[in-house]
Amino acid sequence: MPCGVEFLYCDLASLSSSRQFVQKFKMKKIPLHVLVNNAGVMMVPQRKTVDGFEEHFGLNFLGHFLLTNLLLDTLRESGSPGRSARVVTVSSATHYVGELNMDDLQSSRWYSPHGAYAQSKLALVLFTYHLQGLLAAQGSHVTANVVDPGVVNTDLYRHIFWGTRLLKKLFGWWFLKSPDEGAWTSLYAAVSPALEGVGGRYLYNEKETKSLAVTYDLMLQRQLWARSCQMTGIPDVTEGVFSDSCHLGKTLCPAHHSQVCEGSPVCIFHTHLPS
Repeated sequence: MPCGVEFLYCDLASLSSSRQFVQKFKMKKIPLHVLVNNAGVMMVPQRKTVDGFEEHFGLNFLGHFLLTNLLLDTLRESGSPGRSARVVTVSSATHYVGELNMDDLQSSRWYSPHGAYAQSKLALVLFTYHLQGLLAAQGSHVTANVVDPGVVNTDLYRHIFWGTRLLKKLFGWWFLKSPDEGAWTSLYAAVSPALEGVGGRYLYNEKETKSLAVTYDLMLQRQLWARSCQMTGIPDVTEGVFSDSCHLGKTLCPAHHSQVCEGSPVCIFHTHLPS
């Protein structure tokens, strides 16, 4: 079977561009086995997307949130027992210092390039965990994991302080990962047999590790998801899947320190899909 690469344009800073991309992709009637959410900007000056969102939040997070939701039906159709479709979302260690301000997701009251970037990466982790909960609850043969590529020598750093850029130019070869090395964990999450049917993991250097404690807050995950649906103009497909009572009594999964419903036999952050 001949192999090839085809390029389809998608500007994740534009909701309409994301919708057009999905429409064109679905017209091809081909399966989607792996979706890697990897686009992003870092520490840019305060500016907005064409839809009026703060750029970090609009591009890094909302663009991927919308794209993934619009492709969920294709992912579900493509996954099968023993061959799950996979969603791999690229976050960052910066999420550990991030704060999610639900009252000011656009950072309009006070803008910090680093804070806005960290918030967008924190939102991606919360989104991934909630998505995995949805997929597991529906019994879909689709998994969602989030990866931390490490500190990689790319042009993402062009907006940082000039002195730091100089140090990066002089010594980056010594302490930064190459782009190829930075892609290893994403590739691992996308194709490793060890992760077949396994979702809700935070991966760094091809190993599972814990994300920031607040990312396991089911209520915060749900609030962010619902708000994101409103911002992107899509229906909230999680309504009715997670009952309100699920969020009233929370316990901790001893393996992951993640919150699960009292009486539930499953930790959605430690899920193997049925074969």
